[in-house]
Amino acid sequence: MKTVLITGGSRGIGRAMVELFSKNGYAVAFTYKNSENEAKSLAESTGTLAIRADSAKEEDVLRAVDTAVKSLGKIDCLINNAGISAFSLFTDISLEDWNEMLSTNLTGVFLYSKAVIPGMVSRKYGRIINVTSMWGLVGSSCEVHYSTAKAGLIGMTKALAKELGPSGITVNAIAPGVINTDMNKAISSEDMAALIDETPLMRIGEPSDVASAALFLASDEASFITGDVLNVSGGYVI
Repeated sequence: MKTVLITGGSRGIGRAMVELFSKNGYAVAFTYKNSENEAKSLAESTGTLAIRADSAKEEDVLRAVDTAVKSLGKIDCLINNAGISAFSLFTDISLEDWNEMLSTNLTGVFLYSKAVIPGMVSRKYGRIINVTSMWGLVGSSCEVHYSTAKAGLIGMTKALAKELGPSGITVNAIAPGVINTDMNKAISSEDMAALIDETPLMRIGEPSDVASAALFLASDEASFITGDVLNVSGGYVI
């Protein structure tokens, strides 16, 4: 049985991934930071393992990976999904805001990847999937720190793919567009209508759209794809 560790799996895109991967025969462990009730409920309904961890803290990451390995036996696939977002004028971003954004959205990916890679290298097999954003591709006004972190994640994905390819490990990224999650609840109805109007498929995405892309990249069908960024934005970014 293949195994997967999904970070930030209690809500939104991560939750959809936990549900989809478990339905498709994977042994699944996922992390969460604050949403304890949602995490416990999801773990019970899917038969998966919920692990509380802060992606920005190395000790939490190492403990989470160790717990997952002890439960699953190994980690075939790591999905770095945990992340935060924020809207702010660049001049209003404090150093604390900047550091928090990069610690969670970029450093956390570094920590989780570093922790699972030795096991993947020893088995000559692995899948690492990083959830970035379309704003990492094109940038977003009033989300400079978020766009910066997500763009950095794309650079990490491409560089790590080159480094790990000889070990049979693929590293890819998914760049979601506007997805129907709590993270985007703050968008006004007027702004949401404008985003939909600018999207060729004329709708916003669902968490399942991103989960399906992750399942493909984790599969044997994607064994010759690495260093790529799969754009799941309904055509918003072409």
